Amino acid sequence: MNILVTGASKGIGNIIAKELSDCGDVFVTGRNENALKEFGKYCVCDLSENLKPLENFIIENKIDVIINNAGEYIYSAIEEMQCSDIEKLYKTNLIAPACLISCAVPYMKKNNWGRIINIGSISGVMGEAFASIYSSSKSGLLGLTKALALELAQYNITVNTINPGWVDTELGANSINESDFSKEEILEIIPQKRFVKPQEIAGFCRYLLSEDAKGITGQSINICAGLSVGI
Repeated sequence: MNILVTGASKGIGNIIAKELSDCGDVFVTGRNENALKEFGKYCVCDLSENLKPLENFIIENKIDVIINNAGEYIYSAIEEMQCSDIEKLYKTNLIAPACLISCAVPYMKKNNWGRIINIGSISGVMGEAFASIYSSSKSGLLGLTKALALELAQYNITVNTINPGWVDTELGANSINESDFSKEEILEIIPQKRFVKPQEIAGFCRYLLSEDAKGITGQSINICAGLSVGI
């Protein structure tokens, strides 16, 4: 397997890349070159800007597993958002994953095998007030996942989305700081009264790469400590 993990310089992406290090050759991308160097095979790229170097990187390295993890989050009333911020968020969270998949699919089809995993969000399943652009971008990943699963099924390529809830990462902590709620108030509405560990997301990625998961495609899997069930 030639595995690409986006947004691997920190958080969930970093843990996923480490978890999959013995599954094949792991390639990573992100904005922080120093953080990527530990993996050896990397491409520095801001997904909201020029994708061409990363697209070439995917083709040259014959990527047959792509994990679209990189994401941007903005907590703001819609009328207070600048169009430039809206555009940047959609580019990072939805447009870039579609473009990168487009580059990887020809090689996957040629080999009659591939795995595409999109890291969505529980906010894309349920909606989140004051995070409408983030929620809608992650919801878009769900539609992309279902349609591509149908389109690529005959080539033994699976496409799935993992939707984390509140995760114990720097992004999760920043999201709390930006919101109107304290950590204690957020924990109160999570049925398991805890944040998901990034290792849980990484472990499920590992499973989806395995032959045991070859029948799982087009699915939206919530790893959210029960948050999507209700309160």
